[in-house]
Amino acid sequence: MTTLPDYIAKTTPNPPGSRAPWYTNTAPTYAGVFLWIGFYESIAEGTLGPAGLGVCLMALCVAALLSFALYYYAPAMMGMKTGLPLYVVGSSTFGTRGGYLMPGLMMGLLQIGWYSVSTYLATTFLLKSMGSASATGTVLFTVVAMVWGYTMAWIGAKGIRYVARVSLLINAIPFVMILVVFLKTSGGLTHAAPPAASGSDGYLGFALLVQIVTGFFATAGAAGADFGMNSRDARDVRLGGLVGIALAILFAGGLPLLSIAAAHNLYPNLQGYSFDAVIASIGGLLASAMFFLYAIASVPGACFCAFIAGNSFSTMLPRVPRISSMMAGVTVSIILASTGVAANLVPFFQIVGASFGPICGAMLADYLLSGRKWAGPRQGINFAGYGAWAVGFVVGILPFLPVSEAWKGYAQPATVYSALAGFLTYVLLKKAGLESASVR
Repeated sequence: MTTLPDYIAKTTPNPPGSRAPWYTNTAPTYAGVFLWIGFYESIAEGTLGPAGLGVCLMALCVAALLSFALYYYAPAMMGMKTGLPLYVVGSSTFGTRGGYLMPGLMMGLLQIGWYSVSTYLATTFLLKSMGSASATGTVLFTVVAMVWGYTMAWIGAKGIRYVARVSLLINAIPFVMILVVFLKTSGGLTHAAPPAASGSDGYLGFALLVQIVTGFFATAGAAGADFGMNSRDARDVRLGGLVGIALAILFAGGLPLLSIAAAHNLYPNLQGYSFDAVIASIGGLLASAMFFLYAIASVPGACFCAFIAGNSFSTMLPRVPRISSMMAGVTVSIILASTGVAANLVPFFQIVGASFGPICGAMLADYLLSGRKWAGPRQGINFAGYGAWAVGFVVGILPFLPVSEAWKGYAQPATVYSALAGFLTYVLLKKAGLESASVR
């Protein structure tokens, strides 16, 4: 009999009695992910101008359905049926040894990137709320980023249960502010919608918006296994995903798109298509208060991000002290935030999608080919899973390769293509006999 590694052998399934309805866990937690301003801060950049408002709203609907069906559903169903978390469920697709890297350590490494984005946005909004124009690279920005970054990490390590208790209340802050910005700018919707830019490409805007949404969601989609293990049945999985993912995307993406389009009619001198530019255009104490509140609303996400990173590293690298690995990752995140690297949100979403899109695609193929159930851990390294990830990752990074701009445009939405490539490659490699046997 094959000996299972500790990260699998020592994990016990979440019993049915410890699970709860979809509206108490999956839906509100996922909705909180999309209410974070990191999702919609840059959602209109490169999309609203080329494609126009109507096309962007259509793209948002497509992205919402893809996020539910292509990224979330299979991991969530496997988590629900087994009661096991992602890093154990993933051992079927990638093997008992292969699971150390994917999705195990990969999840932790990408949390470093997410933490850097959260630190950058929170620091930026705190400084704006105080009327400071300090940019990345300045002493003030760096000091504030360090204080914020290390404080949130410490809370994530020591007091995550307290953060969980207030997270739903804090999530109400961005929910209300999205509505406030929309109401403040909605008068601009009575005018003609801003025309698409001259020589624009509607398809490119459509595809890039789908890419932004699915790239943002890719890691959270794979984490559907962790949500599923807390779901009572398939109905909870479906309703939790449809409300917490699809509906939340339409709200947290649609209203900011409408607000940004309307603001360009109300404020002719408005520069750019970022959501914070619209807030700044409102001006006065209201804008300052909103920047401060958006920073406060980032607290739960930052703490959970640090907690997930620490959990990933301590599970897969048990000999390294949890707090040491977490703080090392946080330090890298603070450097990325302070230097401005974390400000490049859309490229970051593309990298996330290229990394986790094929993981979700391979897990979907494994789930369907196994008769819509979890096949159990597979021996060693499952080359069908790793081959699927490698092919999907190459597809996902096509926009970064030195090819013509036209080809880069048609490579979008790269996250969707990478997930589909991972799905198809896993099917082909399984038929070629490269899928490892299950551990019995």
